[in-house]
Amino acid sequence: MQHNAINLTDYLDIHPRIQHALAHNKPVVALESTIISHGMPYPQNVETALLVEQAVKDNGAEPATIAIINGRLTVGLDQEQITHLGKRGFEVIKTSRRDMPFIVAQQQDGATTVASTMIIAAMAGIKVFATGGIGGVHRNAETTMDISADLQELANTCVAVVCAGVKSILDIGLTLEYLETHGVPVIGYKTKVMPAFYTQTSDFEVDYSLESKASIAKVLSAKWGMGLAGGVVVANPIPKAYAMDPDAIEKVISEAIIQMQHQGIYGKQSTPFLLSKIAQVTQGESLAANIQLVLNNARLGAGIAVELAKL
Repeated sequence: MQHNAINLTDYLDIHPRIQHALAHNKPVVALESTIISHGMPYPQNVETALLVEQAVKDNGAEPATIAIINGRLTVGLDQEQITHLGKRGFEVIKTSRRDMPFIVAQQQDGATTVASTMIIAAMAGIKVFATGGIGGVHRNAETTMDISADLQELANTCVAVVCAGVKSILDIGLTLEYLETHGVPVIGYKTKVMPAFYTQTSDFEVDYSLESKASIAKVLSAKWGMGLAGGVVVANPIPKAYAMDPDAIEKVISEAIIQMQHQGIYGKQSTPFLLSKIAQVTQGESLAANIQLVLNNARLGAGIAVELAKL
């Protein structure tokens, strides 16, 4: 989709430091804001967001946290804006592609999901985005049709998403099938197996395993250079020291899904519900794991962005 006829300046605010980096072909990494408002409680959410930005800087790239602030698509939040989202928490609307026109038109604040962060990053010209885990096909999707908009965005939007795989609350096999149908490559960084967010492994393999950031950057350059639209998933397993026991996690998830069905929770409420249940049962261990895997992805994302800028 060409943005030639659209005047994005009517909607988009890019922080001067990000504008400068993009204009001089310096590496930039996009970061989402749902994790700030919906991912964890205040003040941990703000501390984590700032730590993640620092991890990107320490690895040679410029961090661009993305959100909608007073109806403006904002690329590169400052500390005050991050704190604002962190304090407002769940009052900030979780914003995916379908929600964007409403949040903008009504001049509200929106916390961007993987899908909407990809859209705004692409508008700004940012090619690499680091997050926790991507959304996917939910369990029992054959009856509920609950499929995250993240997957459709990956099919269409030219941004590489560095993540710790698919959240283990989802159906990983069906998610990979969906991505394959839409031509989205799944690269395992130093792994042949698809990681499952809190755990390093799952029962599924990635499409390609690559050992270096430079080799990943070359693939991205070749894909987009040939005009093959759409994103790429870079699956980066959680560091071993923070990985959780797969069986224990699976047990918690199965029980939480039953509770969720009884309570009639579905759609965009389901992921926050399941993640908070897991945090409750694991006594915060999952939250600590979540923070570590996001930091790990920020470091890798920065490394890939650095290599991509060289090309």
